[in-house]
Amino acid sequence: MSVNDEWWKKSVVYQIYPRSFMDSNGDGIGDIKGIIGKLDYLKLLGVDVIWLSPVYDSPNDDNGYDIRNYQAIMNEFGTMADFDQMLTEAHNRGMKLVMDLVVNHTSDEHAWFVESKKSKDNPYRDFYFWREGKDGKEPNNWGSVFAGSAWQYDETTDEYYLHLFSKKQPDLNWENPELREKVYNMMKFWLDKGIDGFRMDVINMISKNPELPDGDQGEGQPYGDGGRYFMNGPRIHEFLQEINQEVLSRYPIMTVGEMPGASPEDAVLYTDPERKEVNMIFTFEHMDLDSAPGGKWNLKPLDLVDLKENLAKWQTALHNKGWNSLYWNNHDQPRIVSRFGDDGKYRVESAKMLAACLHFMQGTPYIYQGEEIGMTNVKFASLDDYRDIETINMYHERKELGYSHEEIMASIYVKGRDNARTPMQWDSTKNAGFSAGTPWIKVNPRYKEINAKAALEDSQSIFYFYQKLIQLRKELNIITEGDFELLLRDHPQLFVYERKLNDERLLVVCNFSGEEVTVDDEAVSTKLKNDEVLLGNYETEGTDVLRPYEVIVLKNN
Repeated sequence: MSVNDEWWKKSVVYQIYPRSFMDSNGDGIGDIKGIIGKLDYLKLLGVDVIWLSPVYDSPNDDNGYDIRNYQAIMNEFGTMADFDQMLTEAHNRGMKLVMDLVVNHTSDEHAWFVESKKSKDNPYRDFYFWREGKDGKEPNNWGSVFAGSAWQYDETTDEYYLHLFSKKQPDLNWENPELREKVYNMMKFWLDKGIDGFRMDVINMISKNPELPDGDQGEGQPYGDGGRYFMNGPRIHEFLQEINQEVLSRYPIMTVGEMPGASPEDAVLYTDPERKEVNMIFTFEHMDLDSAPGGKWNLKPLDLVDLKENLAKWQTALHNKGWNSLYWNNHDQPRIVSRFGDDGKYRVESAKMLAACLHFMQGTPYIYQGEEIGMTNVKFASLDDYRDIETINMYHERKELGYSHEEIMASIYVKGRDNARTPMQWDSTKNAGFSAGTPWIKVNPRYKEINAKAALEDSQSIFYFYQKLIQLRKELNIITEGDFELLLRDHPQLFVYERKLNDERLLVVCNFSGEEVTVDDEAVSTKLKNDEVLLGNYETEGTDVLRPYEVIVLKNN
């Protein structure tokens, strides 16, 4: 295979959150041997690529995104020999493996930071952002993504260090060429093992404005928003091109950059093959559409017109220029069937509709573990049952601001990251078949009804619908290559779009509501009556009256 082979364009990626996937040894924590035991399940689904959330050695302050040693495996997950076996077993089944690359920050227990703290003239001091205080306070007014200040005071040298996330996740200073060299060597270590690429964690934050100026601070806001000084920063393209030149271009791999705050215009620059940066990026705009001003915890209902406009904008902007990644769920996002669908009466129908709506777009689709069986959000009554640092910090911060327990829990039930992190539901036995021990986080009580065993035994299940979507992507070039056109732009309940390639045409009609909707557009209505039905989520073929959460995909005759 040539290094330039764009195999990832026809691939479908499955994200595994190892801690919650499958526990092989009964300690309540998912592990690598557990993943090996489920590779045949993923092969049956038809996915091409497994994206593995971090399995590196970590104190686990942020579930593995705080890395203590980049070239060791977390004890709870197994050994490097287990990892090597998993990679071999995945490759033997024709599947590729992509690792999480977390190089915006390390753990505060990483050897580099331990050295960095010792003195102002330590050789590793400049691997991180150390600054003197200003007017007896932090060096600037930035807030951490996980609540509180983005600065932590350290007595040893009477200075503060920057942490955009947890205080146990100090940010790396990419201005330092020696640091960059060490990161590149670490990347080569994994690529030389034979892994097939990287998902690059908050990679557009690695270039900061060196002045670290104060951010805009709204009235009543405890901290300033420094985003424009640390997202898509002044040297970001230079750094990404250097990573590509020094490392990525030498291997036939795929890369996806997680890039909060990146616009379609940014994405074109990041993903244009001529610029040699990354293959695709994760955008977040569509994930913010059900948030009111003030952040993700402030809830508002989704306006479907907003969602259509947003996804259409990304489809159009990157067509023939860059490449999109397509996702509804990941380890940081609540379950999509609870969020934009109906996790009650129409759980199966809405899960299938949402899947088809996404998978017929142009880009590389990502399936998050459990999405293929329609797993739902969870409502734990007590904060004690939650494990996510972001959720717990937000709870305490909002309590101090005067919010009631009920108000805060309502936000957690809708938006909390632990919605995605409850154990994978394998069967209806104790702990959903995830573990013989006590799981690190409680299992969603709906596991008796929603589990992989039941899905595999039901030919009409969500699982087999995803399997069909993956097959169609392999068979139909129009899905990966065709133009995208949004139809019925202002319709409040229907998401309708067309894909075109030469003389071929696909029409995707999605009802995002729990009621029947009649299509009153003559052109769409005629196609619904005359074109060949390629796929649908109801057993009988529809007309121009769409049933609750119905999706129909039509192919021109």
